[in-house]
Amino acid sequence: MDKVKKLNLGLIGVLLISLVSLSGCVAPPPEGAEGGGFDWTMIVFLLVIFALLYFVMIRPQRKRQKQHQQLLEELRRGDKVITTGGIHGVVESISEDSVVIKVESGVTMRVARGSVAGKREEQK
Repeated sequence: MDKVKKLNLGLIGVLLISLVSLSGCVAPPPEGAEGGGFDWTMIVFLLVIFALLYFVMIRPQRKRQKQHQQLLEELRRGDKVITTGGIHGVVESISEDSVVIKVESGVTMRVARGSVAGKREEQK
């Protein structure tokens, strides 16, 4: 687990524990009095939970989607790529919805453009 995930999990834990402890700080109404006013702690708690979900789950996923879309737009003939199925090859041609890659044995394969997972770097 990388440092960012550990930090996010720790942050979530601290915030949840602090919110749970703060929600119990409201004094109950005295006996004989009516139920009292509106409890804002539940609304604040829900807003914090939604904010955490956004920053921990939704925002990073959108960032990965943008990076993948940019990778697909910058794909050129001759790039060494890896597909989501783990096939390594060199881009031979690109069309609107597919890519023809040439694998090591010399065979060409047509794969969906979205199945290109990333570019391969030269190993030294």
